[in-house]
Amino acid sequence: MKDQATDIVDIKEQITYCVLNAISSESDPSDEKLRQIISDVISENTSYRMNLEQKREMAKMVFNSLRRLDVIEPLMEDPTVTEIMVNGPYKIFFERDGKLYKSNLSFRDEESLKTCISCFFANQNRPLNEANPIADLRLPDGSRANAVLPPISRETTVTIRKFTGITHDIVSLIRQDFITEEAARFLAECVRNKRTIFICGGTGSGKTTFLNSLSNFIPKDERIVTIEDSAELKLQGIDNLVQMEARLPGPDGTGEVNIGMMIRASLRMRPDRIIVGEVRGKESADLLNCLTSGHPGSMSTGHSNSCFEMMERLTAMIMSGSSLPYDAILSQVSMGINIILHIMRSREGKRYIDEICEVLPPEDHEYRLKTLFKNKGGERLERIASTEDIKNAMAYRA
Repeated sequence: MKDQATDIVDIKEQITYCVLNAISSESDPSDEKLRQIISDVISENTSYRMNLEQKREMAKMVFNSLRRLDVIEPLMEDPTVTEIMVNGPYKIFFERDGKLYKSNLSFRDEESLKTCISCFFANQNRPLNEANPIADLRLPDGSRANAVLPPISRETTVTIRKFTGITHDIVSLIRQDFITEEAARFLAECVRNKRTIFICGGTGSGKTTFLNSLSNFIPKDERIVTIEDSAELKLQGIDNLVQMEARLPGPDGTGEVNIGMMIRASLRMRPDRIIVGEVRGKESADLLNCLTSGHPGSMSTGHSNSCFEMMERLTAMIMSGSSLPYDAILSQVSMGINIILHIMRSREGKRYIDEICEVLPPEDHEYRLKTLFKNKGGERLERIASTEDIKNAMAYRA
């Protein structure tokens, strides 16, 4: 079996070499033209003892090595795979249904992997080389890729977070025990009553998924502006919608459009609400300005291990981009955010809301959070306390 696999790899490399020679005179053949050239090379060389099905499979493999992601392309095409992690040529992992699996796929060697990834990024006008050993890329389908080359990493490392396009409404999340019906009805009422909500959690915990679900409760006659690094939000039924997406700097380092720039621009668009996909740094100061300048009901997400930690992180990020004193930031963040919730992801891959808190005015130079719902042991989200803030939350009243 190993010899057969080696033969297939050898034949693939021979065909690839012939194809590259055949297209050397063409500047940039289209995908259709390249497929035709590959087919011609395979057909013309009678030394390749392959039946029709094997020829088709070989043509696909060669095309994937030149225009796609070579051996990991099947994982890209698998709709059940949500994330792909390549730790060198022989260690490829993928996520399915929240769980990680090791793939039996592998590249021939480090050089094959490095060449494939560098060419793929170059085809998308993102240089990945010794001068630029770390690069990020947004694929045409909305997926996000990050690559790191040696010597920054020991071996070429690639992480791809696929954009599945699947949206989950609140009902499906209740069925998955992500949230209880009571908590869902409370948060829906918070959205309708224009309470500002901040969602936090770890990478891959489901922050964007839940933000999508909550957005379904926004009144359809409002003007909404969404701001994201990569367009993932799928707001349904809102006609007056402006969607903005960040742009990475070009090869010459110019042309960048970041989250902070878009937040500042959105304030001049007369939005009823502003939804910021995620804040990571200095743009938090712009988000604070947005939340305290007459845009109630806005929403955003961030990375943290708990609600309280997220509040502290927000403060630190705002201070890095603002000259406001600490107590002033404390006060404005507490006024700007009404509800903050934290999402967990268990070792088994289960995602669930860990806690929902109401943000109270600060005391003694510290944030105050009132826990409204708490998940004990990852089993069930239970109501801990009530809030008088949401007057119309009839289903929530104790």
